[in-house]
Amino acid sequence: MKHPDAALVCFSGGQDSTTCLFWAKKQFAKVEALCFTYGQKHVLEVEVARKIAETAGACFHQMDLSLLAHLSPNSLTDPSIEMDPETPANGYPNTFVPGRNLVFLVFAAILARSRKIFHLVTGVSEADFSGYPDCRDTFVRSLNVTLNLAMDEQFVIHTPLMNRDKAEVWQLADELGVFELVRTQTLTCYNGMPADGCGHCPACRLRREGLEKYLRMRQRNA
Repeated sequence: MKHPDAALVCFSGGQDSTTCLFWAKKQFAKVEALCFTYGQKHVLEVEVARKIAETAGACFHQMDLSLLAHLSPNSLTDPSIEMDPETPANGYPNTFVPGRNLVFLVFAAILARSRKIFHLVTGVSEADFSGYPDCRDTFVRSLNVTLNLAMDEQFVIHTPLMNRDKAEVWQLADELGVFELVRTQTLTCYNGMPADGCGHCPACRLRREGLEKYLRMRQRNA
């Protein structure tokens, strides 16, 4: 029997996926979280994700996709590559893990199908991202069709952050009542530092700039 009121969230314990987790809890009666290990340097994010999922009352799954780390060199999985915060003029940042969201969503769909869940939630956004092609709406829509054809099912991939910049993500977290949880308990930093993080990597800079913008907005509207 299918569970039309259930969703599986691709969950890393970061700002975006945590906001999506609590968004899903508002939309669906049952929510489960799936966290991936893929050879990332900061595996602390798995424990952060597990704790947040427990707080949210979401069943937590962990899946090993460490093969990704061996397929393409990038600074998130290879300790010998120093993280470059800049994006080359004709390329992607060296934090780009080719195919990561593609692989995550495919395996999430396989797990979800086994649990009779057909709603998938991911925190990708094309409004505020580091130039990754697998964060774009066209990619998600295309993959949604492919998953349905591949498994002869009717999955729906939800992207509640797709058109939100980071300030608007903070706003959504605030509206969901989890602003302080997201601010103090999540791990977004590429260097594996919780909360405000290192402050220097691309993820931390986006997070901080978005937070400062949202706090100014909130103060003006107070």
